[in-house]
Amino acid sequence: MKTTKKAISIVLAGLMTAGSMSALSVSAVEETSPTLSFKTQNALYAHAVSGSADSDAWVAWQCEHNEDMDEINANQKYFFLPSSVSSTSVELYNAYSNNVTVNNVTIPAGESREVSYTIDKASNVNAGGKTYSLTFLKSSAESAIYVNNSNADGNGSELISYLSEDKSNSASATGAIVDKDGKIDNTSIKKIKGRGNSTWGKAKKPFNITYSDKVSIGGMAKGKKFSLLANYQDDSLTRNRFLYDLADAVDIPYASDSRYVDFYSDGFYWGSYQMTEKIEVGKNALINDIDDTAYLDADGNVNKDFPFLCEVDAGATDGEDYYVKCNDGIKVTIKAPELSEGDKGYDEVKNYVREKYNAFHNAAKNTASDLSQYADVDSCAKLWLINELGKNWDSGVSSVYFVYKQDSDGNFKFFGSPVCDYDNALGNATGSAWDLQNFGVKDYTQYSGWWCRFKDRQLLTTFQEILWLIRRQLISGLRSLFRQSTTLQAKLSTIWVQMSFIQKHSITTFSRTVQR
Repeated sequence: MKTTKKAISIVLAGLMTAGSMSALSVSAVEETSPTLSFKTQNALYAHAVSGSADSDAWVAWQCEHNEDMDEINANQKYFFLPSSVSSTSVELYNAYSNNVTVNNVTIPAGESREVSYTIDKASNVNAGGKTYSLTFLKSSAESAIYVNNSNADGNGSELISYLSEDKSNSASATGAIVDKDGKIDNTSIKKIKGRGNSTWGKAKKPFNITYSDKVSIGGMAKGKKFSLLANYQDDSLTRNRFLYDLADAVDIPYASDSRYVDFYSDGFYWGSYQMTEKIEVGKNALINDIDDTAYLDADGNVNKDFPFLCEVDAGATDGEDYYVKCNDGIKVTIKAPELSEGDKGYDEVKNYVREKYNAFHNAAKNTASDLSQYADVDSCAKLWLINELGKNWDSGVSSVYFVYKQDSDGNFKFFGSPVCDYDNALGNATGSAWDLQNFGVKDYTQYSGWWCRFKDRQLLTTFQEILWLIRRQLISGLRSLFRQSTTLQAKLSTIWVQMSFIQKHSITTFSRTVQR
């Protein structure tokens, strides 16, 4: 969590509202002694929905931290409130052993009270024998995700601390999904674990979440499996969302729906994330027309032809990834069926994927070849244009997915989809020079994907048609963003600057306005 303050553009985000201001006042509220689902410390805790019986949707006040999680200015406290909280008052729980008074409301130890506040206005609070400056900041995210387990490893480790030790670590948890309107879903988490390639090594880590039952996040279609994207390398936190939505608007297959969410765990706020449908195959998954058992026939033998999901990934490593090395040294990770050594068909599947991908690769390089015999031209052209328009250097390195399946005529072909990983797109590549050098990319201002060099009349005709479609969607999308932000219309020079504690952690939420 870097302490340097950076600006966030409201042109693409268009999601922030400053919130209404109110005079401080004491609100009458029923005396309550809530129970929190996780281990508490000497702190004040805010509830996502005042007066509800929920025990998971609580967050402690906290101070600024650096990327090593060391406290900076421990006497300056903040409440990072979800969008479900009223803009004028919030239920606070006192976990101290003595009474604490906040804005003229005394909260007895072990009890909660409704407290009035003014957004972004500091006030002094005496607690535990110390005096703190407390500031309330409120999000406008589409939903809030709470995941709690104070004993994730069985030895008293909090959930995020345990998961962060190793990407292979996983745990179950209790939780809450809280939408902007205050609706709470306490479906438990069956499994949460780390995800990502280079992003896993960053201070703000991404995760995969599997719920015990189908849930909806901010109006998304119900599902069990989701990915929490940290967008750590994108200070605007908008690039993935913008290009995901654009891909959906131009009908790229399996475009992942997503929402901005605030992520909390064991009482700590971890920042603004992008909750997306997880890239996975299966009846109830994003890629719902194939499954990971389709490579076997009824007798358990490997089929002559079968569908699969693969990813171009230069960072694939032995012992960790199920991958094949194809022509020109390209590494292709097999995401489905994802087999382990010793599984039925382990080598046969690898050989099949290598054969089919090499044929696809060679056809794309040879302009005399008929690419339509190997690929669904429409989806591949759309993927090409999304990467080109998005200036996505990563498209030739990693996170490029293809679905190999039958088309409407029953012929197996590569479909360019689903789109993924655009935090270093749209002109953000220069911030990743060190990572790029590790991948062997020396000139990250040039397009490196082999499809970026392919020129074919059939594709060019398709490109022209799709480009007009994308252009219309871009204009429509930008107009919509302009309409969402009256602040933008009134004062284009105004920008939203994040508090340093949440640098890289919030999509124009919990922010202050400054002039350029």
